[in-house]
Amino acid sequence: MESRLRSLLSIGVILLLIGLYPAAFPRHLNLGISIVLFGALALAWDIVGGWAGQLSLGHAAFIGLGAYVMTLLLLNTGLAPWWGFLVALATAVGIALIWGWITFRLRGPYFTLSTIAVAEILRLVAVNWRQVTGGAQGLFIYDMPPFLGLDLFDRWVEFYLALGLLAIALLIVWWLSWSRFGYALQAIREDEDAAMAMGINPTRYKLAAFAISGGLTAAGGVLYAIFLSFFEPYGVLEMELSIELALMAIIGGTGTLYGPLLGAVLLEGAGDWLRITLGEANLLVYGLLMILIIRFAPTGVMGTARTLLRRQRRWLGVGAPARR
Repeated sequence: MESRLRSLLSIGVILLLIGLYPAAFPRHLNLGISIVLFGALALAWDIVGGWAGQLSLGHAAFIGLGAYVMTLLLLNTGLAPWWGFLVALATAVGIALIWGWITFRLRGPYFTLSTIAVAEILRLVAVNWRQVTGGAQGLFIYDMPPFLGLDLFDRWVEFYLALGLLAIALLIVWWLSWSRFGYALQAIREDEDAAMAMGINPTRYKLAAFAISGGLTAAGGVLYAIFLSFFEPYGVLEMELSIELALMAIIGGTGTLYGPLLGAVLLEGAGDWLRITLGEANLLVYGLLMILIIRFAPTGVMGTARTLLRRQRRWLGVGAPARR
């Protein structure tokens, strides 16, 4: 119980420190929004990818879904973004349940392959259904009603909305770290057959994790659309975006409270420089990073740091002189 309260307190302290970013770095607010938003998205990916052990390389489908549903409802029906947000959330959860129900009954790489296929199908639909989605020309959000008197085009407002989503994602992962649901997901990740022998229904738990992950990711997609104001299929439904989310969690440390957030800080901080310097070749860097992390630091930065700390404590305990 005490460790849970310490973790909860640490979340509050970290969110408070992040909340000071706009005042400390007002000229770099766009970068701050990107880091906070992608930190939340990486945590959402990790619920199914890290805690449940189901590798997804198509989570951009949920980002694009959230962005398109909210924006199309706003532009075509005048529905306020917060109502579009709820519709996008419900749509993403429904699709995740149907999608997972079909694939989670199978063993092997079928789920991973399906995530790539679904994201690609949605991208092709968005590109070719020009009458609705605008096709490759994309959609432009030119006006939005104020939310509780706040201008949604204001970067400060966008930052704190992203921070709110990050807070929700961190609280969900904090709950996973000690709840029965979280332990069940970890058991499925480590050995699905053993989990079944313990009375755990893997399909049910994986479905629930995928629904939570998809809903959070779609919520991030709504905020991403507001942040961009203009987007097109190659920006919100591209496989590169899915790989980035997976890399953030893997580099930081999957199945940990702060690993995906740390990965977002590292990857988003260097992401713009890589895209500008290397162009399309930045995907090669991402692939190389994934190979190196899996080979030499499979537990990510957080896991590796914990291992080193344990070794240091053990060494100090062995090397310390005995007390008389």
